[in-house]
Amino acid sequence: MIVDHISHADRYTALGPLFKQAFDFLRTTDLKTLETGRYPLAGDALFALAQVYHTKPLSEGFWEAHRRYIDLQFIVQGTERIGYAPLHRMQLASHDEQRDLSVLNGEGDLLTLTEGCFMLLWPEDAHQPGLQTDQSGPVRKIVFKIAI
Repeated sequence: MIVDHISHADRYTALGPLFKQAFDFLRTTDLKTLETGRYPLAGDALFALAQVYHTKPLSEGFWEAHRRYIDLQFIVQGTERIGYAPLHRMQLASHDEQRDLSVLNGEGDLLTLTEGCFMLLWPEDAHQPGLQTDQSGPVRKIVFKIAI
């Protein structure tokens, strides 16, 4: 798991061309007016999900992980807490192969991401996105799915 600010994105483009393409999309797209939905950038190897929602209390969140994709979660506007835990500390509750979604049980740490921050999550990184800080608030976010 990596948490950083978009101003340091060049440090991560060496991870591969799909990472560079995702960071280039963040730099060259008007993210504040981007319609919600799925944006294919390299077929199923790389796509972006533009999301707008209100953050939720910790009690309404759930732990998840993905087997086929790395998540790059970028906060365009707002503030969001995201839970993080190493996958080996979690227990698998269910897995949906078609959605590439493992639902997990366990505990982890909470990190606060603000505008311009991103989090990179590998398959061994359990996460719990969409959580509120002190109170619920609106978030505009882009989640990239980068194929392993």
